[in-house]
Amino acid sequence: QVQLVESGGGLVQAGGSLRLSCATSGRTFSPYTMGWFRQAPGKEREFVAAISWRGTITAYADSVKGRFTISRDNAINTVYLQMNSLKPEDTAVYYCAADSRTSSPRSSWLEYDYWGQGTQVTVSS
Repeated sequence: QVQLVESGGGLVQAGGSLRLSCATSGRTFSPYTMGWFRQAPGKEREFVAAISWRGTITAYADSVKGRFTISRDNAINTVYLQMNSLKPEDTAVYYCAADSRTSSPRSSWLEYDYWGQGTQVTVSS
């Protein structure tokens, strides 16, 4: 079993930045592909970014490319999402997820086994 705990969400003005963190515990973290997803009210959960377990391969949704950066530190079992140039449409609950079965980043939430509780990000205009 893997436990995921997100932090770093909050309220920020458009154009600002936030860094989300996802701390993991339980079974070993390193072999897992990690992803970030988000869900806005009334909308489906959508893929944001993912990173391979070595950190050498990343994937991003088109809507965040060039603004968001995913990274990980396997020494402390943590994955990050640096979010810059935030827009009101980035407002959502952001979820961290772990995929124990594939080595390459996947964009489908169905591929992920474990999920955090989510952290709210609100971007004001």
